[in-house]
Amino acid sequence: MRENNVRNIWAKGGAVINGWLGIPSSVAAENMAQAGWDSLTADLQHGLVDYQAAVGMFQAISTVPNTTPLARVPWLEPGIIMKLLDAGAMGIICPMINSRPECEAFVGACRYHPKGYRSFGPTRALWYNGGDYYKHSNDSVIAFAMIETKKAVEDLDNILSVPGLDAIYVGPADLAITYGVEPSGTPDNPIVVDAIKQIVAGARKHKVAAGIHCGSTAFAKQMIGLGFQFVTLMADNALLAGAAKSAVGDMRQGGGVKPGGGLY
Repeated sequence: MRENNVRNIWAKGGAVINGWLGIPSSVAAENMAQAGWDSLTADLQHGLVDYQAAVGMFQAISTVPNTTPLARVPWLEPGIIMKLLDAGAMGIICPMINSRPECEAFVGACRYHPKGYRSFGPTRALWYNGGDYYKHSNDSVIAFAMIETKKAVEDLDNILSVPGLDAIYVGPADLAITYGVEPSGTPDNPIVVDAIKQIVAGARKHKVAAGIHCGSTAFAKQMIGLGFQFVTLMADNALLAGAAKSAVGDMRQGGGVKPGGGLY
C-alpha cells in the first residue's frame, strides 16, 4: 500500500501544506504538482472540475512521488465519494457536515465493512496503491468533514466524536456567512475568529486533525500557530490570477500587485 503523505506528516507533528485545484486540466494539475505541495485537492464542489477531469488530474499528481491526491466532493452523496476513492483519491473533504448523523454517513461512505458501507471496486485506486489496497485502505484514506456553519459549531462535540473521523476542514467564507458576517479568505471579524478558535480547540480535544482554507500565506502561518495541521493556500485559479495581475501591474504601473486575499 502506498503511504499517505498527509498521515505521515501528522504522525511527525507537522502541518500539511495543501494546494487547491479548481481548473479542470491535467496539465494544470501536473504543473501545480511540480511546486512540491504535500497534498493537492481536486475541487468538485465550487471548482469547474467534474469526475472525468478529476481522474486525469489524479494521474497528473501521481507524476510526483510525495504529493497526496485528495478531493472535495460536491455534497454528502455516497456515490461520488466512493467513485472518487476508487479513482485514487487518498482522502475526501465533504462540505456542510452539520450533525452527527451526517458525519456518520460521510465516514461510513469512506470505509469498507465493518467500519463503513463503502462498496468494493477500487479500479484505479488498486493500480495506484498496490494489490493490498483493500487490506489497508480503511486506515489510510482520510475523511475530512467540513465544519462551516454556526449549526455545526453548536453541535461540534457530537460531530467530532464520530468514530473514524480523521479530520475536520474549516470553510471560513461559509462560516462567516452563517454568523451574519461578510465572507473572507483571511477572516478578522472577532465572531468568526472566535468560532475558528472553538473549532480547532474541539478538534484538539477529540484528537481530530484540523484543516482550514486560507486566503494568504500569512493567514495560513497564523492558523498553523493556532493549532491547525492542514492549511490550503487559495487555489490554482487565484494563484494564476494573482501572478498575472502582479506581472501586468509591474509593467504598467512600476509596482506589482500582491497576490492573495481571494480563495478561488
